[in-house]
Amino acid sequence: MMDGAAAHIHYPWADAPGTGEAIEVAPGVLWMRLPLPMKLDHVNVYALDDGDGWTLVDTGFHSRRMEALWTSLLAGPLQGRPVNRVLVTHHHPDHIGMAGWFQQRGAELVTTRTAWLFARMLTLDVQDLPAAETLAYWRGCGMAPEILAKRAAERPFNFADVVFPMPLGYSRIGQGDCIRIGGRDWDVHIGNGHAPEHATLWSRDDNLVLGGDQILPSISPNIGVYATEPGADPVADWLEACERLATLSRPELLVLGGHKLPFTGLPLRMRQLIDNHHGALARLETHLATPMAAGDCFAPLFKRRIGEAEYGLALVEAMAHCLHLWHAGRASRALRDDGAWVFQAL
Repeated sequence: MMDGAAAHIHYPWADAPGTGEAIEVAPGVLWMRLPLPMKLDHVNVYALDDGDGWTLVDTGFHSRRMEALWTSLLAGPLQGRPVNRVLVTHHHPDHIGMAGWFQQRGAELVTTRTAWLFARMLTLDVQDLPAAETLAYWRGCGMAPEILAKRAAERPFNFADVVFPMPLGYSRIGQGDCIRIGGRDWDVHIGNGHAPEHATLWSRDDNLVLGGDQILPSISPNIGVYATEPGADPVADWLEACERLATLSRPELLVLGGHKLPFTGLPLRMRQLIDNHHGALARLETHLATPMAAGDCFAPLFKRRIGEAEYGLALVEAMAHCLHLWHAGRASRALRDDGAWVFQAL
């Protein structure tokens, strides 16, 4: 049972920093915001003062515009001092996109092994058309035929389009490590579900948490299954990680996340992140009284209309939740003649 003070989420800053600006959220910790060309139109990045230079936490997409923006930030809020390290919380391109650009300029890359391997693999895997395995996976999800036909003829999203080439070499962090950044000792706790081996950092010296996309306010990060591991159960990974990280939460912790605003009230937020998915699974289980493919399950999961721009992420998240019910023994699945898996609640 949480008391009234604990059961409250508070946003100390009503507005984010403007483009090219920074807000000091704690001594020696700068919050900056970079634009993204999608519905979620921004990513938060942080610079921590190491005395002789900076450690950046996450980097945004790579583009010429982003190079120019970082050049402006380096000359402005970062006072012309060098970036000596880049710590990347997870492998997604809005977080690791500029890491290689900074490495090329002498910065050390610090991240988890899985994040580095995934990012480097995907950056090197450039495709002009979707791979046969990807097409088979989309059919397995029950992708709408007209969308499948269109995507089969189009160049797919490639990491290399928005991630600067990543040179060999990085420094690994993992569960239970302690790393010193910005005059603070930070404990590394690993999350999963949204991205495998996602690093979160918890300060031993004050009430700061660098949460990446594992701990966000007001939105829940996408949890999807992809052709790289079509039988995965990231929902189980997500719930396990949230329950474990919830044991570390305290109301006074200031969470610096990858999107939206910094916030306090972490115990309540962790409970929301867990309960939201249990609620979605219960609605899905009811929906699956009739056999359905993942592509037929948007309504109970998202409770809103899904447009074409959101369709891909919605599809892989729907598949993740269907697979979780199957892995948990709460649903059966069978392969339909058109190659789609159909799930039915037991």
